[in-house]
Amino acid sequence: MSASINEIQDEIIEEFELFDDWMQKYDHLIEMGKSLPIMDASLKTDDRLIKGCQSKVWLVTSKKNGLIEYFADSDAVISKGVIAMLIRVLNNHTPEEIVNADLYFIDRIGLKEHLSPNRSNGLVSMIRQMKLDALALSN
Repeated sequence: MSASINEIQDEIIEEFELFDDWMQKYDHLIEMGKSLPIMDASLKTDDRLIKGCQSKVWLVTSKKNGLIEYFADSDAVISKGVIAMLIRVLNNHTPEEIVNADLYFIDRIGLKEHLSPNRSNGLVSMIRQMKLDALALSN
């Protein structure tokens, strides 16, 4: 059985506690973004863009064996890291688990206050879109 959403959040919190300053934390975030599989250009369509993000973030959501799978890319390294981290937390869970998830790790690692207001809005937009997609696939 895979780890629960909260177990994965706790892992991320522990990882971020290893770094002393935000430059190191940003580097870690950028490295997470590099772990995303390469998205084919044919998937980077306007209907897959997350609205409310300053940079371009494409999200593809599917359901396999009752679990939601996310696939994403971004044209900006920080946004790519943020969506990679959200995918790590929410991927391969049921729609109900995703919709009801309390993503407390964002506040615990101090992400929101270290993002520009536009990126912070983008983060909220990413979470909202991921939850909406999961809800749409819940039937």
